[in-house]
Amino acid sequence: MSGRLEGKSALITGAARGIGRAFAAAYVREGATVAIGDINLAAAEQTASEIGAGAYAVSLDVTDQTSIEAAVLAVEARAGGIDILVNNAALLDLAPIVEISRSSFDRLFAVNVAGTLFALQAVAKSMIARGKGGRIINMASQAGRRGEPLVAVYCATKAAVISLTQSAGLDLIKHRINVNAIAPGVVEGEHWDQVDALFARYENRPLGEKKRIVGESVPYGRMGRPEDLTGMAVFLASDEAEYIVAQTYNVDGGQWMS
Repeated sequence: MSGRLEGKSALITGAARGIGRAFAAAYVREGATVAIGDINLAAAEQTASEIGAGAYAVSLDVTDQTSIEAAVLAVEARAGGIDILVNNAALLDLAPIVEISRSSFDRLFAVNVAGTLFALQAVAKSMIARGKGGRIINMASQAGRRGEPLVAVYCATKAAVISLTQSAGLDLIKHRINVNAIAPGVVEGEHWDQVDALFARYENRPLGEKKRIVGESVPYGRMGRPEDLTGMAVFLASDEAEYIVAQTYNVDGGQWMS
């Protein structure tokens, strides 16, 4: 039996590790060819080789318009076009309001918001020119649903992603391009060691304590894993999601209800 994404071409940003890598592996299992887009090309190539023949690496810096456009052209040349885009590349930083730096603010908005918008824009132009529609999936967060004392800028970026998803979804559906988003909760991964260290600094906690507390607070009973999100990612990329437009889905173990 063929997979749900048989014959589809996908581009995933920030896909060398974590959630993006899990999505890429799931898409390949479902029959898609997947471009592992990442600023770290060597890591993307390693990930692609580990996933298998359906995956390949492309250099992609979402803060650089030339890089975005070159990546789109590379996927078009390799696969004939792009059917699915996952805007996964993102950064996180923590600071109390009175300590937020302009450089941190600019860096997070450049990747999380502008990177999402302009990768979406470039791929949407490609999809429109091709005339076959497509699926665009943005990665939001439960952080985009409410504020947090130490995570103001990250929360603001993810709220912006939810808003962009709504606007782009309404604008692009006339081209049969469905734009939706996934809002994870707390997801296990090497990035959480960095997050835990920042919380330890600002909340005067021992290393590991914040991660333990956060995991225990999830109604499901543990932190999420990248693989917990792949079902939604495959569904939104599939033909089954054809009538879903401009929505953001929580996949967070019950942390947020909307």
